[in-house]
Amino acid sequence: MSNELFTALASLEKEKGIPIDFTLKKIEKSIITACKSSYGNEDASLLVNPEKGEFEVFLKKLVVEEVNDTGKQILLQEALSIDPNITLGEILSIKLDTKKFGRIAAQTARNIIRQGIRDGEREQSLKEFQARRHEIVSAIIENIEFSTGAVTVKIGKAEATLVKNEQIGTEKFREGSYVKVYIVDVLETDKGPKAIISRTHPDFIKKLFETEVPEIHDGTIEIKAIAREAGKRTKMAVKSNNPQVDPIGSCIGPRGARVNTVIEELGGEKIDIIEFNEDEIKFITSSIAPAEVLRVELDSSTPRVCHVTVPNDNLSLAIGNKGQNARLAAKLTGWKIDIRPETPQ
Repeated sequence: MSNELFTALASLEKEKGIPIDFTLKKIEKSIITACKSSYGNEDASLLVNPEKGEFEVFLKKLVVEEVNDTGKQILLQEALSIDPNITLGEILSIKLDTKKFGRIAAQTARNIIRQGIRDGEREQSLKEFQARRHEIVSAIIENIEFSTGAVTVKIGKAEATLVKNEQIGTEKFREGSYVKVYIVDVLETDKGPKAIISRTHPDFIKKLFETEVPEIHDGTIEIKAIAREAGKRTKMAVKSNNPQVDPIGSCIGPRGARVNTVIEELGGEKIDIIEFNEDEIKFITSSIAPAEVLRVELDSSTPRVCHVTVPNDNLSLAIGNKGQNARLAAKLTGWKIDIRPETPQ
C-alpha cells in the first residue's frame, strides 16, 4: 500500500510537476481530518519515509485508569500491551489501520487530497507563469475556438488563452504548431492563475529585437520608446550608449537580416527605426520619417503641443494612411503634433 502510494506521488510529481512534499502535506491534513471524524481526536501524526516506502499513521491517546473518551483516552492495561514501559498520565502513539476509517471520513480525506492536487497544479502554473513574466515564450497551440477566435496554448505545463484582440491582424493558427507570445502579466483568480498573453503589446516587439540584436541584449543600444498599431506599423526609437555603434544600423542588421526576422514574425508589419534624441525638436523631426520636415515649432501656450511644417508634396506622407504616421509619431514622442504644409493649400 505504501509503495503504491509513493509510486503514485512520484508519478504525480513527474506528470504535473507537483512536489511529493506538497502532496504529503495535503495527505497529512486529510488524515487528521479523518481522525477527527472517526475518533473525535485530531492529535494524529504521520511517519513518512519515501526511500523505504513507509507510510504510517499514529493516533495519540492519554493513558488513564478509567476511559471517558474512547477517541482520546486508553486504559492502562490496554496501553501496556502496546508499550510495556508506558505509565499512567503519559501519551501513547497508537498505530492506526487507515482502512478502518469510516466511509464519511474516508470520503472527506479523498476530497482534501483532490483539492490539494488542484492547489498544487495551480501553484505550479503560477510559478511557471511568474518565472516568465514580461518575457517571450514559445507556446504550443492546443485548441482554436473558431466562434471567438481565441486560441488556447500550452506554456510548459500551464495553459493560457490568446484572445482575438491580442492577435496580430488576421494571422492564422494551426493546432499542434508553435507560436511566440509575450506574457504581459499574471493574475490570481478564483479559478487559478491566469496569464495575460499578447502578440500586439509594444513590448512584444521590444523583446523580439532583444533576441535578434546582441547590442540591445547587452545594453549597448537602448530601445527608448515604441509606438505600435499591431499588424500594420510600428515606430521604434533607439539610442546608442557607445558613439562607435550605430543604433539604427545595428537593429537593421547586415542586409536587413535582423529587422526582417522581426517583420516576418509579425506577419509583415512595417517597422520604422529612428534615433532617439534628447533634443525634442530633433526627436519630433525624426519621428515624422519618412517624410521630410522643414521646421518644428513648440507651442509656448499649450504644453507638449508642436507645429510641424513639411513640403507640400510630403504632406500626405507625413500624415500617413488614415493619419497613421502622424498618430504613431505623437505616441512615440509624447507630443501632440499639428502637421502643416509649407504653403497653404
